[in-house]
Amino acid sequence: MNELSPPLPDIAAGRLDAETLAGNFSDLHPPLEGHEALVEADRCYFCFDAPCMQACPTSIDIPLFIREIQSGNPVGAAKTILRSNILGGMCARVCPVETLCEEACVREKAEGKPVKIGMLQRHATDSVVGVREHPFTRAEPTGKRVAVVGAGPAGLSCAHRLAMLGHEVVLYDARPKAGGLNEYGIASYKATGDFAQREVEFVLSIGGITLETGKRLGRDLDLDDLRDMYDAVFLGIGLAGVNALGGEAGEAAGQHDAVAWIAELRQTLDLSRLPIGRRVAVIGGGMTAIDVAVQAKALGAEEVTLLYRRGREAMSASRYEQEIAAARGVHIRCNLSPRRILAENGHVRGIEMERTRQDEGRLVQTGETTLIEADQVFRAIGQSFRLEGVDLEEVGVRTEDGRIAVDEERRTSLPGVWAGGDCVAGGEDLTVVAVEDGKRAALSIHAALSREAPGFLARASQTLSGLVHGRL
Repeated sequence: MNELSPPLPDIAAGRLDAETLAGNFSDLHPPLEGHEALVEADRCYFCFDAPCMQACPTSIDIPLFIREIQSGNPVGAAKTILRSNILGGMCARVCPVETLCEEACVREKAEGKPVKIGMLQRHATDSVVGVREHPFTRAEPTGKRVAVVGAGPAGLSCAHRLAMLGHEVVLYDARPKAGGLNEYGIASYKATGDFAQREVEFVLSIGGITLETGKRLGRDLDLDDLRDMYDAVFLGIGLAGVNALGGEAGEAAGQHDAVAWIAELRQTLDLSRLPIGRRVAVIGGGMTAIDVAVQAKALGAEEVTLLYRRGREAMSASRYEQEIAAARGVHIRCNLSPRRILAENGHVRGIEMERTRQDEGRLVQTGETTLIEADQVFRAIGQSFRLEGVDLEEVGVRTEDGRIAVDEERRTSLPGVWAGGDCVAGGEDLTVVAVEDGKRAALSIHAALSREAPGFLARASQTLSGLVHGRL
């Protein structure tokens, strides 16, 4: 059983009974039944040069997999999806489809009601992931060994593609379980049960991948040693730092890092043992803020207020995510910036906020303040790249805007080292983008190890298309 934080005044576990908790944390969208999937697939126009496919960061052939569902072949549809995105099952659950493929859907443009691409993708991948043997076969062994540091979406994607191309991979991760944010950072109502681990097991079942957990770069692993031991290295180490709140945060108990709290919730075996306040404040405007706010409410918080310093249109959480929060009883208040945490007897009792406004695109503090009563305050104001024990610039890895600089093939400035996912500059901090990074890096590594000439990405993709048409 996991050890949980001790209860604090006005913060208690067991606010709701087991049945209510189970309902609150049940699947956000129950999967489509067979007939429902056929009806939804029939709505697709199967567009030539489909805009939905162009909007997908991993370039899944969406019209093809929907047609395969329509023809009664969900397993074939799953193979089409996994060929481009090996974590297609999780992406079907957590991708912001409302701003990607479904926003680009012709049905959305014409009727305001897109084809449910995400739900259809889940319908297909659920027929394979954790249910059937791995659909793809490995190429002949190349004799090359690659180290992949970080077993999140980028690392898993990279490791799988490299193994599929015949390389031996050792996959390292600092945490006890593989999966990265899929395991530790996704709201429980979006990825229920043990799906994240079942997907990890599915990825590893391709063979040729050795997983070593509890190994962190800078503590247990040295980059120079990895370069000496392996033919190539991929870094998919995510973001470990947490942005500071600003203002006067103080040391009062009842303040939480939102990402760490979600991880605790995800690993808690009995949600009735997880303490939550009666009045909860969440500071931030992104997906993590929404996830914390909704889950706090689901645990039994009587009042949950999400506070954002700009207007709702500037929130990085999509309008759809905002509507989910509102429907679950979360109050969203904008144009409020934190000034100081209010405490009593060493515990949070509220937060002082200053009203803001926009002035020609600039955020301006107005000087007017308001008090928000709260037993708990969650900071969901973004993460930063932090790697303790390693000075990347010193070892030859160039950084940009506080993250690792890479080219289009995800190569770093240090020969033999690639990187992808949230740790690289210019990324979008989305699971699906991390998967694409890992895939691109794997193809680049394969080309480098195979000493292929320029233009390898297209040829590698052609070679791969032959491999993935193997048995199912």
